[in-house]
Amino acid sequence: MINIAEIKNGLVIDHIQAGTGWKVFKWLGLDKANFSTALIMNAASKKSERKDMIKIDNIINIDYSVLGYIDANITVNVIQDSKIVRKIKMSLPDKIEGVIECKNPRCITMTEHYVPQEFHLVNREKQEYRCVYCDALYKSGTIGMVGEE
Repeated sequence: MINIAEIKNGLVIDHIQAGTGWKVFKWLGLDKANFSTALIMNAASKKSERKDMIKIDNIINIDYSVLGYIDANITVNVIQDSKIVRKIKMSLPDKIEGVIECKNPRCITMTEHYVPQEFHLVNREKQEYRCVYCDALYKSGTIGMVGEE
């Protein structure tokens, strides 16, 4: 087993779907961080076969609605003095803005770049979101994030 030093004051983002940890890591800008971070991929999990997790040796601001959109099963543990002081469970947000891009070529957001990309949750069970401008449907966590190449 790999041993990663404990976090004294920071965050542990746990229960990320295996293989999607890098997407979360990059979205948080951790690939450019000037503090210690660890991305652990395909770790054994009791809840599911495999999972990814991210350890951050710093307290950073996170848009939890985006994490909930990427994977509603994610848990964020806030660590202070080497102890978990808070567990935050994600859920699908009712609205997301600036996270995904509408791919419909007829959508106003394709030609009018100042118009914000906005989606509303229309089916929680199927994890479906609808563009507020053109009604195109998207499934949670399946579309690349804005600016992703």
